[in-house]
Amino acid sequence: MKMKLWKKAVALLLGSTLLFGMTACGESSPASSTADSGDTVKVGLLHSLSGTMAISETSVRDAELLAIEEINAAGGVLGKQIEAVEEDGASEPSKFAEKAQKLLQDDKVATIFGCWTSASRKAVKPVVEGMNGLLWYPVQYEGMESSENIMYMGAAPNQQAVPAIDYCYNDKGYKNFYLLGSDYVFPQTANMIAKAQISALGGQTVAEEYVPLGHTDFQTIIADIKAKKPDVIINTLNGDSNVAFFKQLADAGVTSNDVMTMSFSIAEEEVNSIGANLLDGHLVAWNYYMTTDTPENKKFVEAYKAKFGKDRVTSDPVEAAYIGVYLWKEACEKAGSFDVDAIKANCGGLTFQAPEGLVTLNGDNHHISKPVRIGQISADGTINEVKSTDSPVEPEPYLTTYDWAVAANLKPLE
Repeated sequence: MKMKLWKKAVALLLGSTLLFGMTACGESSPASSTADSGDTVKVGLLHSLSGTMAISETSVRDAELLAIEEINAAGGVLGKQIEAVEEDGASEPSKFAEKAQKLLQDDKVATIFGCWTSASRKAVKPVVEGMNGLLWYPVQYEGMESSENIMYMGAAPNQQAVPAIDYCYNDKGYKNFYLLGSDYVFPQTANMIAKAQISALGGQTVAEEYVPLGHTDFQTIIADIKAKKPDVIINTLNGDSNVAFFKQLADAGVTSNDVMTMSFSIAEEEVNSIGANLLDGHLVAWNYYMTTDTPENKKFVEAYKAKFGKDRVTSDPVEAAYIGVYLWKEACEKAGSFDVDAIKANCGGLTFQAPEGLVTLNGDNHHISKPVRIGQISADGTINEVKSTDSPVEPEPYLTTYDWAVAANLKPLE
């Protein structure tokens, strides 16, 4: 019901404000002509700074501010200093759509860095497509999408979810899977993919449960978990629901020695909020950890802590947001312009020596190649790699080279 309500709200918003914006401006791309006037170029930062997703998104915004500060200190982009215009999506997809419209039409930003949940991204997608804006999206997601107006800095399913399931089944020997997620498109699509993969491997999905974003009462689900005794829980909860789930799981006497969890949205920031003692031994799948051993990551972690505090932590979405700002800078410089069409035409093959390693932007699907890293949470709050790929993995948002995915006839969910 919640998904349907926000879709209606977004549709109403787009029906009125986008039409007005295009009519008033006389074209569908109002940002490019004025975003870079004077000595500055405006960019939008659009994240949840309040509501259930603020636990995760505030740090992502901070990484973008760090990248902007570094780039400005080095001379800016095309001779201009970057000016950040911040907006709060407030953990509501319709609010994200409204704020994206404002950033492009009123603030006339050259680009937007933003969103976390796929619900917020899908709300912004018709806005940037309708106004020819450009969104740099920093979080792993469910795939089944490739927009001309979105650059996907997080993992496609073959760079996170698929190798995570494979690790659980083939490396750990887990056969019985319990799927638990927040009730929106990312968990639903990720689990659609997971069920097809688990079946092809020979495993069993013993349950598939969803709760609303912000849900905090997991007693019934934990009782079900204890009754069904799965080998592993594939966890696609997002936001502060994770805090409640793991605290209640521990209160029920369930540890990683009893039932393992493999989480797709718990990184270092969430470990801090939940409590490392409650997550000790549990598994996660990402492309970057604060412990990733590269010279670039050492520099990145030091700079992040120096700016925001020694107790702050970096994470995969934080690092992906940082990557996005730098790749936008490179795209502008390659194009010789802040114009969205020029950037899209010149983005293919762009590389950046990121904290996670070398990444390359695919000009066809607007995703980046990334290494895959399976991690295990320690009692001290760090996440340590237990398995990783030898080289970056090319993004496959539609899983077209996976026979089991093709056979399952997987389709995008809206």
